[in-house]
Amino acid sequence: MTTTRILPRIGVLAIQGDYSSHAAALADTGAGPVEVRKPDQLEGLDGLILPGGESTTMLKFLEKHGFFETLGEFCRTKPVFGTCAGAILLAREVRHPAQRSLGALDVVVERNSYGRQIDSAILTAETGLPGGPLEMVFIRAPRILSTGETVEVLARRENFPVLVRQGSILAATFHPELSQDRRVHKLFVEIVASRNVR
Repeated sequence: MTTTRILPRIGVLAIQGDYSSHAAALADTGAGPVEVRKPDQLEGLDGLILPGGESTTMLKFLEKHGFFETLGEFCRTKPVFGTCAGAILLAREVRHPAQRSLGALDVVVERNSYGRQIDSAILTAETGLPGGPLEMVFIRAPRILSTGETVEVLARRENFPVLVRQGSILAATFHPELSQDRRVHKLFVEIVASRNVR
């Protein structure tokens, strides 16, 4: 009996942030991107990206439209990748100030920890990914203050984690969709595809 890999259908939460760049990155790495704006659009997806933006605004939208609980259930059963504000939403605990989160990823996150918009930066550093140094675009980035025992740190900035993985959950405090380097999205597509073998 042979197994075939089905093209994964990966949603991108399309309420804020540069979700179109995430969709383009997914398409470049062999996935079928789907823009998601309503809870019922999660049905049939193999994975989901929570993009950057403003986490408080995103949270208000999710709560207003009855999306928060549905999204939490999805995160418990399917692969999810959060970038910047998306990483904040996934965290177990959020500080500065405290706010509600999905609690899917065992990390403590501090919002806007690296400063304001003018303190944004593009850095290139070694990571746990194959292929050499990775370009990382930080925009009003959060800081991961601590990680649980089952969280793997794949990249750091100033000794703080900036790319982490816990099982089928991936999170980055930077914006890989704004770089031409597709390795982070490729990793997520591989995580999704490994759960999607028929």
